[in-house]
Amino acid sequence: MQPKILIVEDEAILREIIKDYLLNEGYEVFEAIDGEQALSLFSEHAFHLIILDIMLPKVDGWSVCRRIRKDSTVPIIMLTARVDEDDTLLGFELGADDYVAKPYSPLVLLARVKRLLKNRYQLNESAKDTLTTNGVFVDFTSRTVTVDGENINLTHTEFEILTYLMQNQGIVITREQLLVKIWGYEYNGDDRTINTHMRNLRTKLGRKSKLITTIIRTGYKFEKSL
Repeated sequence: MQPKILIVEDEAILREIIKDYLLNEGYEVFEAIDGEQALSLFSEHAFHLIILDIMLPKVDGWSVCRRIRKDSTVPIIMLTARVDEDDTLLGFELGADDYVAKPYSPLVLLARVKRLLKNRYQLNESAKDTLTTNGVFVDFTSRTVTVDGENINLTHTEFEILTYLMQNQGIVITREQLLVKIWGYEYNGDDRTINTHMRNLRTKLGRKSKLITTIIRTGYKFEKSL
């Protein structure tokens, strides 16, 4: 099955460049020139990944991301010409999985696409299908998480962080290890973005958030008990 990717970009030249690279990799590509069209296509198709520009006509990228996250955990890569750190953090708070600043290399963007698709849709054959501890249950096949029997809606990145910590229960995972595991060696962003994802994850875990302990100036640990 060909992964379906939606490109949301109002600049025709950039959109065509991204499209050509993705088509060459065998992906099925859909295009939207504004936020309104993006939301319409999202309602009609089951996409495997969305490449989303922020500065869009009609409905901006932040609003599009927010609306998509109400219904879906599809991986989202946000594109922006804005380099303000607050803008980057806002994107992550809204549920974006990665952030690429313009100008960027199409090959770098393609590498981010491949990494997210691999992490999301290719289950490690050596891994268990499920994982459970202290009332937190993970089903890797369906990529669902329940807390005390209640389903919680995690983004791709939140899911990856939670499962990585759970798989290393009782072990301190450094921030550097998280960056490499979740974003890959090519990620050159500020590791403070981890704080935003971790805050969102803890909010969704509710009382179980106490299972994730912050190790000052080091990283995080998933505890064996509350």
